[in-house]
Amino acid sequence: MNRPTAEIIAIGSELLTPTKTDTNSLWLTERLNEVGIEVKLKTVVGDDPERLEEAVRDALKRADVIITTGGLGPTEDDVTRKIVARSVGLELEFRQDLEDGIRARFKSFGREMPEINRRQAYIVKGAEALANSNGTAPGMLVSTDGRLLVVLPGPPRELKPMFSDHVIPVLAASGSGVVFRKRVLKVSGLGESAIDEAIAPIYKTFQDITTGILFNKSEVEVHLTAQASTGDAADARNDELVKLVVAKLGDAVFSTEGEEMESVVGRLLRERGETLAVAESCTGGLIGSRITEVAGSSEYFLEGVVTYANSAKVRMLGVDEGLIAKHGAVSQEVAEAMAAGMLSSSGADYAVSVTGIAGPGGGSEEKPVGTVFVGYADIESVRSTRLQLPGDRYLIRWRASQAALDILRRQILRRSR
Repeated sequence: MNRPTAEIIAIGSELLTPTKTDTNSLWLTERLNEVGIEVKLKTVVGDDPERLEEAVRDALKRADVIITTGGLGPTEDDVTRKIVARSVGLELEFRQDLEDGIRARFKSFGREMPEINRRQAYIVKGAEALANSNGTAPGMLVSTDGRLLVVLPGPPRELKPMFSDHVIPVLAASGSGVVFRKRVLKVSGLGESAIDEAIAPIYKTFQDITTGILFNKSEVEVHLTAQASTGDAADARNDELVKLVVAKLGDAVFSTEGEEMESVVGRLLRERGETLAVAESCTGGLIGSRITEVAGSSEYFLEGVVTYANSAKVRMLGVDEGLIAKHGAVSQEVAEAMAAGMLSSSGADYAVSVTGIAGPGGGSEEKPVGTVFVGYADIESVRSTRLQLPGDRYLIRWRASQAALDILRRQILRRSR
């Protein structure tokens, strides 16, 4: 049986600006894959009736399931209802029960419904209205010529429960009988080619798993998508392949569940009841920021300092002025002194430091832009690693923070063995 296909049309002129991203499509794609439906195309259309109608009509020629998101508000530029009806050759019909529901929702907030919201009580004739538990705009299921057109609101807090509660059951009941499950492994310290060379002989033996290798800004991701008759069976197949890949790549695999490096490091520290402090120069607090993005990080993160100026390194971390004068602030010796000073002043179990040249200026022949030293200290040792990181200022700083966290992760694992 051929796998059912879907297309997603994200509607809204704001999604065509550089400040807004269509995150709904990513979430919908994952949910669709879980019930055996393959997304073939995603389209972003502004609040333009002609372009939107063209997009919907084209999608209806190709896909089994078409999902639109957005454009169901009460204002003039919310054109989705009208255009969907026109695209399938039907009229909009008023539903008193929908208006009553919208009025009741406003009343629950102590407000009267503005008459403009009455527009939201119109749906495509014969369509199934989808209740909106977090907003005023109902969604719709429109069956036409053997295809299913799903019309959803744009706000994620409205779209997600509506899709999960009302759409997924319909799609699952009419699906292909094949379930897909995805896993993401994250790998540090190895390039795409090296990873593929190492694991291709393994994943090629799993014909029921699709494997993709993608480079992120600071690590490589290995995407596994298993297909089986049940979710449990697909998960089990992914588990088999994951074990073999981890056995091959070893500690380079820092996550088998798509976690960020800061979450992995935090979990290791929490499990061991250990603590961390950081001293940063070129990363300007980025490491501390990433660590504290993780809920519960107060259990293991004691403190961090940004010692950007040389005088701050001396005053706050006890780095010897002569050391800076002799070797420069960007050096193995200063990185180690920063880490040792941070460990001593904080009383943490681990300390990491970063000093480097993020650019675009400030480099030299001996230490070009992208030169970074990561210092590490624990009660047993103090050491450092020199890196030459590519990229612009943003990428160099991000990659330096990733490298520092990865060095810490590997040292924690080493000490635990």
